[in-house]
Amino acid sequence: MKSRLLIMMIAAATLLSCTSTKDNTLAYFKDLAAAPSGALANAQGNYPIRIQPDDELVISVTSSVPQATAAYNMPMDNPATRNALLSVTQPRTQTYVVDEHGYIMMPVLGRLQVGGKTLPEISSMITNLVSQDVKDPFVRVDIVNFSIDVLGEVTNPHRVVTGQQYYTVLDALAACGDLTEYGKRDRVFVIRTEDGKRNYQLLNLNSSEVFNSPYFYLRQNDVVYVEPNQIRIDNSKYNQNNAYKLSVISTVVSSVSVIASLIIALTR
Repeated sequence: MKSRLLIMMIAAATLLSCTSTKDNTLAYFKDLAAAPSGALANAQGNYPIRIQPDDELVISVTSSVPQATAAYNMPMDNPATRNALLSVTQPRTQTYVVDEHGYIMMPVLGRLQVGGKTLPEISSMITNLVSQDVKDPFVRVDIVNFSIDVLGEVTNPHRVVTGQQYYTVLDALAACGDLTEYGKRDRVFVIRTEDGKRNYQLLNLNSSEVFNSPYFYLRQNDVVYVEPNQIRIDNSKYNQNNAYKLSVISTVVSSVSVIASLIIALTR
C-alpha cells in the first residue's frame, strides 16, 4: 500500500514538472521562439518625451567663437540655480527648472515657452533666436531629472533616474534587476500622468507586440508596476495567517501567565 502511494506521488510530481516546463512563465516574447531571426518595431521617434512643469533642463550654447555665446549661458555664480553639470566639457552649464506655466528664463533671450515641446524642438527654437546675433551657434538641451518609479515584483524596486531621452520599460526593469520569478510577465502596468489625469496601460512582455505600444517608451514620472503571480499571493496569505496565529497564541499564553500569577498570589 505504501509503495503504491509513493509511486502515485512520484507520478504526480513528474506530471506537474512536465506541465511547468511546457508553460515557461519566466520567458519574454514567447512568440519569437517560432523563428530564429526577424525584425522588431522601433517606434521611438513616434513617442518623444515632452517637457512638463518641474522638469530640469541643461542648456548649453556654444559656437566656433566661445566669447560670442558666453552671455547666453547661465553664470556659474548665479545663486538662484544649482549645479547640474553633464560633463567636464560643459563648464558653464546649469539647470533651468520649468515653471508651472511651462516657461524658463534664459540669459539674453529672456522668458521662453518650453512646456509641451520636445528637446529637439527647444534646441531648434533657441538656435534660431541665438542665430540672430551669433553665426552658426550649437545648442544642446538635455533633461536631467527624468525619473521612473518601478514597483512590484522586481528584484530591487526603486526610483530610476536617467539622462536618456529614449528610455523603455525594459531599461527600467533591467535597472531594477529584472522581474522576480513571482512577477507576471503579461501583467506589467505603466501609469502615466497626462493633462492632470492618470492613465494606465497593461503591457504583455510575453508578446513582441509590446514594442508597438506608446507606453513601451517611458516618460518622466511614469510608474511601472509588476503584478505578483498567484504563488506570491498565496505565500503572502500563508505568512499573514501564521503571523496572526502566532500573535493569538502569544496573547493567550501571556493572559494565562498573568492569571496564574494572580492565583498564586491570592492563594499565598
